[in-house]
Amino acid sequence: MMKIDILTLFPGMFKGPFEESIIKRAVENGILDIRIHNFREFAPGRHHHVDDYSYGGGEGMVLKCEPVFNAVEALKEPGQKLIFLTPQGRKFNQAVAGELAAEKSLMFFCGHYEGFDERLREALADDEISIGDYVLTGGELPAMVIVDALARRLPGVLGSAAAAHEDSFSEGLLEYPHYTRPADFRGLKVPEVLLNGNHAEIRRWRL
Repeated sequence: MMKIDILTLFPGMFKGPFEESIIKRAVENGILDIRIHNFREFAPGRHHHVDDYSYGGGEGMVLKCEPVFNAVEALKEPGQKLIFLTPQGRKFNQAVAGELAAEKSLMFFCGHYEGFDERLREALADDEISIGDYVLTGGELPAMVIVDALARRLPGVLGSAAAAHEDSFSEGLLEYPHYTRPADFRGLKVPEVLLNGNHAEIRRWRL
């Protein structure tokens, strides 16, 4: 079983994506153990403040050190890799998904607001990953994307053991086009090569 912990200020965002389809089945089948933690609960003080103004001025609020350090120290297990979801992280792709799927335990930190105190990155991050060169409100959506992609690489998650290897980008190519019944829909026809039963020709056509 792979264990995944996610540190976020908005745990409700994960309910839909992680309670449907493949991720749901992976959890129910004991392949994935996903735990969502609201790190606001680890903030000191009665009001549990997680952000403050930036030293030197500037727009927006910055996540403070205390709640994240407290959460990591309370929840992170020995050997668990902590991944920060950041714009400057290495680009996520199918190869990185396979690399992460080989881990036994991962923790993701979802930043928010204008950013987070740089000392968090310096002291806690084992890795940083970006899902693209665009701005999102927080790290929650990247965490969902990465967990979905790596889950498909785990044995037993997909119905067929070969399915993940046929996914786009797994072998450096996009997946081939798919067709199903009827063979002729409103004059739009399935390529004849897929109907003749010649598997060698079908493999060549798919390449």
